[in-house]
Amino acid sequence: MGAVSRRDFLRITGGAGLGLFFVGTVGEVPFRIPVAAAAIPGGTLDPHAVTKYATALLIPPVMPRTGTISRRGGKPIDVYEISVRQFEQQILPAGMPATTVWGYGPVDGRGRDPLLIHNAPSLTIEARVDRPARITWINDLVRADGTYLPHLLPVDPTLHWANPPGGVDGRDSRPMHQATPGPYTGPVPIVTHVHGAIDVGDESDGYAEAWYLPDAGDIPEGYATTGTWYDFFASKAAARFDTHWEPGSATSQYPNTGRAATTWYHDHALGMTRLNVYAGPAGFFLLRGGPGGDDAVTDARTGARAELPGPAPREGDKFPPNKPYREIPLAIQDRAFDSDGSLFYPDTRAFFDGVAGPYLPDSDISPIWNPEFFGNAIIVNGSTWPFLEVEQCRYRFRVLNGCQSRFLVLDFSGIPGVEVWAIGNDGGLLAAPVDLTSTNGGRLLMSPAERADLIVDFSNTPEGAHVLANVGPDEPFSGGEAPDAFDVADPETTGQIMQFRVGPVRSPDHSTAPRWLQLPSLPPPPTATVTRRLALIERMSEFFPDAPAEALLGTVAGDPAAGPAGYTSHAWADEITENPDVGDVEIWELYNATGDAHPVHVHEVAFEVVDRQAIIVDEEAGTVQLVPGTTRAAEPWESGVKDTVISYPGEVTRLRITFDTPGQYVWHCHIVEHEDNEMMRPYRIGPVQPGQPMPHH
Repeated sequence: MGAVSRRDFLRITGGAGLGLFFVGTVGEVPFRIPVAAAAIPGGTLDPHAVTKYATALLIPPVMPRTGTISRRGGKPIDVYEISVRQFEQQILPAGMPATTVWGYGPVDGRGRDPLLIHNAPSLTIEARVDRPARITWINDLVRADGTYLPHLLPVDPTLHWANPPGGVDGRDSRPMHQATPGPYTGPVPIVTHVHGAIDVGDESDGYAEAWYLPDAGDIPEGYATTGTWYDFFASKAAARFDTHWEPGSATSQYPNTGRAATTWYHDHALGMTRLNVYAGPAGFFLLRGGPGGDDAVTDARTGARAELPGPAPREGDKFPPNKPYREIPLAIQDRAFDSDGSLFYPDTRAFFDGVAGPYLPDSDISPIWNPEFFGNAIIVNGSTWPFLEVEQCRYRFRVLNGCQSRFLVLDFSGIPGVEVWAIGNDGGLLAAPVDLTSTNGGRLLMSPAERADLIVDFSNTPEGAHVLANVGPDEPFSGGEAPDAFDVADPETTGQIMQFRVGPVRSPDHSTAPRWLQLPSLPPPPTATVTRRLALIERMSEFFPDAPAEALLGTVAGDPAAGPAGYTSHAWADEITENPDVGDVEIWELYNATGDAHPVHVHEVAFEVVDRQAIIVDEEAGTVQLVPGTTRAAEPWESGVKDTVISYPGEVTRLRITFDTPGQYVWHCHIVEHEDNEMMRPYRIGPVQPGQPMPHH
């Protein structure tokens, strides 16, 4: 038997302590013998001690608007002021300690008694197609006396990160240290990205180097208070929208010209996204209306407008609500806790794979950064393992995988009589409804940042309590299905998502059965004129065996169909290699040369998943080669358009993308630990902008 690599070990054991297996072969067939199993590592709070299904699911209310700008001859603009603050929230069941978190919330609102609460996840922004939204995002991570709050979690200052202590000249860099530093404890940079927004100007996209510190009274002397691109974007926003960015804030405008879709917003600061999002700031941004929206769905039997399950929360609804909702967003995340209720996140690389140093600058391993993180508790809409009372009728769930690194496999098969249909994904409604119950065993794979628009029919489900399960892995996902490819999540903890308490119907269900839904068609895809061959790469340590030092993106030279083609990695600060012209249609081929699946997100655009094909990866030579005759179509639930796609190891994933809006954007892996350590690249649509920052040229 050959040596077992770290990646092999992770897939076999799920990381430190998840299980131990003997690995060997009989002839050419691999086999494994389970030896032992243990809890997923985490904080000092044992997840088995957390009572499940003790907390009712929070259904996020709608974010109140500050007002509306009416423009003569122009579209009205909905205006919001939203801040990020620190507060305590009861994430664990009542009777257990509260958790200090961060979250977005409205600063002001119109109407009588607007709902001015901060929460994690936050209130839902409701927007309409072709009606712009203007949002001032405020960094309010300060104490009552106006001094700055440090991060809740350990910040690794050896990454290529925002680096405020570097000052104007050293910000947004990987600083050089004479000795291994401790965690950064200064003021926290943030910048907000609406994930899935298209046709957005780059000044409003939440570019990772456009961060800003809070307007605190004690910012240390010499610190940069804004990122490299902040001033340029502030000037651009002033010219475009006549807005003024106050210290500690940025104002973004979203034209909302894309298809109706389930999008979401979260922090995107350079080298800190994993920590800032883990602390809590995120929320749904639901875009409705337009030719691809709910009103365009018809009943295939009559041609009349179909009815989707509802209602959904609306602005001005009472809170807590005094009416039942049948369209409900579900943000699924994994977290770990200490016994005092605080969030746990590793403060040393040794937590991941036992590498205890030496660290940078004496090796190539950062002291705190972990290549992946898997929490040992599941939270939905901000509560651990909640329950939802439902009636024996149809519901619409807009589901977000908001986990750090975890791929979910939602499993409805244990709920008797239930039917589950997918009608939408990241980019809006699908080409046709997909019966997940009959065609996929009632299961749906979701990578981090992917969304699913599901209709779940409880009409034939018996009254009682039923659990939505997760049969994805507690480890990096490499494709395949359990039990052959991986062990399912711990059935006592992360293998459970939430509980449905099914009762009789109390009010009529007028929704159309999913099998009869005729979803609005998409225009024929345009013809691509350029093919870009791109690579997903993992760089291993030169000091420690089987220890990943960073994950990267890169380019492929030559034609992998003709023979082995070499791939080259590129760091965040390297020259831009993806520069489509405005209006170009391109095929992006993502060659995954790593051992894991990666969720790839391209900012600013919605794309079509064309197909996938097997490749041969030669890591020593640094080449990839196509395997003829292995092309497979996109999954039915990937039809329509998307903004995040799973790139499987040993495959090329092809995307068709149209680039319409000029500016500076990014593409990256949405395993946020990867994104924060070089698996993100800037790309530019169109020419260099006059006065834009360098060195991204």
